[in-house]
Amino acid sequence: MCGINGLASRSAEACSNGFEAMRDRLRHRGPDDAGTWRSSCGRVRMGHRRLSILDLSPAGHQPMLGVSGRFAMVFNGEIYNYLELRVELELLGYRFNSSGDSEVILAAYTEWGQDCLKRFNGMFAIAIYDRGEGKAPASIFFA
Repeated sequence: MCGINGLASRSAEACSNGFEAMRDRLRHRGPDDAGTWRSSCGRVRMGHRRLSILDLSPAGHQPMLGVSGRFAMVFNGEIYNYLELRVELELLGYRFNSSGDSEVILAAYTEWGQDCLKRFNGMFAIAIYDRGEGKAPASIFFA
């Protein structure tokens, strides 16, 4: 099982102090890889410790960014029906670089928003940061 962490603050400095150390306290949950992402404003951070199970390649590295760069995600768990969802999303024009469920989650959120949760069969924790389209403020979605 992987480990995820995140921090959102009014202060970019608060998001920098000790964040990687916090992420690495989860090393026992994910010894295979580690990643960190920071928003352009510096006030949102996401961290991930990876236990490689489904996709052993670097394509499954997290935090994962959507193709447009609008969404950043960390995920822990498993979506049991991700292959069926992947086929559905491919028919809608999505292309995938990995063979795991993480990239499918990000595409599903891009396509269906929070309603994607109704389609997921599995056990999971997800955090998605949405930079918005310049019309609305950025937001964070947790499931």
